[in-house]
Amino acid sequence: MDTKMKRKKPDIDLDLLPALVGYQLRLAQIAIFRDFSSTLGELNMTPGLFGVLVIIDANSGLTQNALAKATHLDRSTVVTVIDKLEQRGLVERRAAVPDRRAYALVLTEAGSKLLKRLKMLVLEHEQRLCKNLTNTERGQLVRLLQRIFPELR
Repeated sequence: MDTKMKRKKPDIDLDLLPALVGYQLRLAQIAIFRDFSSTLGELNMTPGLFGVLVIIDANSGLTQNALAKATHLDRSTVVTVIDKLEQRGLVERRAAVPDRRAYALVLTEAGSKLLKRLKMLVLEHEQRLCKNLTNTERGQLVRLLQRIFPELR
C-alpha cells in the first residue's frame, strides 16, 4: 500500500460533537500542539514553558506568586516549572526586594537569547495556524475567544 495515500476518515457518526465549541477548541488545540512540537521540539520547549519565559521577560523581577496568578497555575506547579528552566540555565531566582523571602525571576543571558529565537519560530507557527484566515478574521477569532471565561484574562 502506498504510504503517501491520504487516509480515509472513518465513517463514524460524531453526533453533536462537531457543533460544540469545546470540541472544536480541543481539535484546534491538538493541531496547535502538534505544529508547536514539530516547530520547537528540537529545542525541548512546550507552549507552557514558552509562555512562562515570555511573561518573565516582559516582567523581569516578577515573583513566583505573581507568575502563578498570571499563568493560572498553582504555586507548586510554578516551582516545578521554574526548577526546570533554572536547571536549563534559562531563568534565575533572586531574592525579591523588599520581601527577601520571595524570589524575583529573571531571564539569564542564555534565556534571553533562546527566547528571541523561540519568538521568531512561534510567529512562524502562528502564521501557519492562521493561513486560512484573513487578518480581520484572525483578530475576530482572538476577540471571540477572549470573551469565553473573561475572568481568566
